[in-house]
Amino acid sequence: MELRRATTDDWAASRDIRLRALSQDPNAFCSSLESESGFDEQRWRNRLGHGITVLAWEGSDPVGTVTGKPDPHEEGGREIVAMWVAPAHRGTGLADSLIASVVDWAATEGAHEVALWVAEDNSRARSLYERVGFAATGETDAMRPGVDQLRMRLSLR
Repeated sequence: MELRRATTDDWAASRDIRLRALSQDPNAFCSSLESESGFDEQRWRNRLGHGITVLAWEGSDPVGTVTGKPDPHEEGGREIVAMWVAPAHRGTGLADSLIASVVDWAATEGAHEVALWVAEDNSRARSLYERVGFAATGETDAMRPGVDQLRMRLSLR
């Protein structure tokens, strides 16, 4: 397994794993397969031009992804978005490694924290984030009808 920071030249691989994630786990994300499958190449390239996206590769196939960006909710913080690991690779430590790559990037950027939003009904993801040190902040926001998302935070100081 190789983890590598994606560049704009990795747009097709980034697109492919994102669309797989939205197809296989649609309730884990605020976006939808229908919405993102219509994005053009430039939009995918633009996504990779901000923050950090790390892809996990098994041979020539991306099997995991995570994106970190400046946190729009917290000045000086960073936020994890678009975290996903293919089902066959869950429970292997890959998710921990992907999260660590964003946390390391955030620390290098001088961020004081890393935060994320997770669906309240996604207990597996919540357990993962708690295990690696994130704690619930008590903040919630509507994610989709009938499901809220919860904010979690990891202090870097």
